[in-house]
Amino acid sequence: MPELEIVIGTKAVSSWSLRPWLALKATGQKFTETLIELRQPDAKEKILKHSPAGLVPILKHGPVTLWESLSICEYLAETFPEAKLWPADPAARAVARCVATEMHGGFAPLRAAMSMEVKKRLPTPPMTDELKANVARITRLWNDSRRNFGAKLGGPFLFGRFSVADCMYAPVTTRFTTYGVTVDPVSTAYIAAVADLPDMKEWIAAA
Repeated sequence: MPELEIVIGTKAVSSWSLRPWLALKATGQKFTETLIELRQPDAKEKILKHSPAGLVPILKHGPVTLWESLSICEYLAETFPEAKLWPADPAARAVARCVATEMHGGFAPLRAAMSMEVKKRLPTPPMTDELKANVARITRLWNDSRRNFGAKLGGPFLFGRFSVADCMYAPVTTRFTTYGVTVDPVSTAYIAAVADLPDMKEWIAAA
């Protein structure tokens, strides 16, 4: 089996690095972690040595180099099917992909107003209509996923057991905690479940 290497950015702030790192940890495979400190003058130069895209994260697996978080998670799910990174049920799996993709491509106001800062507790930003709509949509996704799938399949995560969908929303759970965003009981329980993951605790401790 070729060696796995993941190139990531600063753990305190790199939400896109956290997502595939959690997926890689969930596979149980051994891997090399290369950390590049972001917001430094030479950060871009260091990243470009690994990928011409100039962005983290980057996964290297033998001749394969991937540089986009959701694609990395998909590759890991397919390469290590025993990790069960997507739900086994076809309907649950399809919805989980919808949920993950919506996070990947959306919620720009939330990202702009509440950057990931896992080691800090910061004031809640002004709740503009756009930001309120983002929070409402995310918590609706969490509630619907838990009600329709997670609670039925067993386990505390969106689709029961931990999946790529949870990888995609893990940085959002930290943002809500960092900025003191008040959410409903189902969302509060989900945030706690993600925070209680040993791999999540390891990431935050290392940050």
